[in-house]
Amino acid sequence: MDQNNSNFYGYNFEKIADTIIRLGVLFLLIGWCYDILKPFVLILIWAIVIAIAFSPVYESVVKLFRGKKILATVFLALVLLSILVVPSVLVSKSLYEEINNLNISYRAGEHLIPPPGESTKDWPTVIKPILDIWKSASEDVSNVVFKYSDQLKVVGEWLLLTLAGIGKGILQFIASIIIAMGLLLYSESLTAVSKNIFTKLIGKNGEHYAMITVATIRNVVKGFLGVALIQSLMVGAGFFMAGVPFAGIFTIICLILATIQVGVGLIAIPVVIYMFSVTDTTTATILAIWIGITMISDNILKPIFLGRGNPPAPMLVIFLGAIGGFLYNGFIGLFLGAVILTLGYKFFLSWIEIIEDEKIEE
Repeated sequence: MDQNNSNFYGYNFEKIADTIIRLGVLFLLIGWCYDILKPFVLILIWAIVIAIAFSPVYESVVKLFRGKKILATVFLALVLLSILVVPSVLVSKSLYEEINNLNISYRAGEHLIPPPGESTKDWPTVIKPILDIWKSASEDVSNVVFKYSDQLKVVGEWLLLTLAGIGKGILQFIASIIIAMGLLLYSESLTAVSKNIFTKLIGKNGEHYAMITVATIRNVVKGFLGVALIQSLMVGAGFFMAGVPFAGIFTIICLILATIQVGVGLIAIPVVIYMFSVTDTTTATILAIWIGITMISDNILKPIFLGRGNPPAPMLVIFLGAIGGFLYNGFIGLFLGAVILTLGYKFFLSWIEIIEDEKIEE
């Protein structure tokens, strides 16, 4: 009896030790693979998001090119890269020219900041402190810089870090678009693989979660990120056409605000007010009308892209995802964070529904 027990415990120990060693080797291999791919994880995830979001568009382009997938892939890649690269070049050029003009004006002893116009005399008294700072800065900007040096230092450091992060994010976007086009080229086999992965990880409900993933990603990219991009492009076009100083920086800030669902008005409205005081009335009025149209477009575009009464997630989820992603992963995280958190939210709701359905069946 004792011999049988010792054999039983010995067999169990060997089996447990064998399992632990196998798991250890498996975890080591997975960890090693992750360390190798770690610099590319964000790029790969965003590439998958782009591929899923643009899959219907890709299928239409393939039909347009009569089934020639390679030509369709190259065409779509060039379109997406143009949408990303052209505005980036214009913003960079605008920023360089504005800084260069400021440098020239400073050396020539000219006003770096234009003084408040005559129309500002009729503005409400509550804005008087801002007008006083504005007037002082237009007369001698060095005094204002010295007076608010600590605050300006913090803002300047944040701005430099943000611009550097945006530059890195644009390069990541370019890499993600190229990888996404490769994924779309082999989309049929990848669709089958993804369904198998979900089924292996989740079980019988794997295909259900796969469908939720695709639908959620497309809704968020179209209904929130797409609308934010369109609005920021509209605002940027208005700023550039009206000759707004530092139009590039203001456009980037509007893109961030639109993505986190705060809206472009937080920057666009003060810019319009400023333009009324420093430029002719016609230009400022046209800009104000264009900004108004842009702000209203949010209520028109979202129902078109999302469908009425079918939001993928509450605004708070999008807001927290975009802000958290931006703080954690930089510029690319601004977009990816909103997608991932919304996906987690939809998974949680679906999981609750499945549990409730199982309870009802029992």
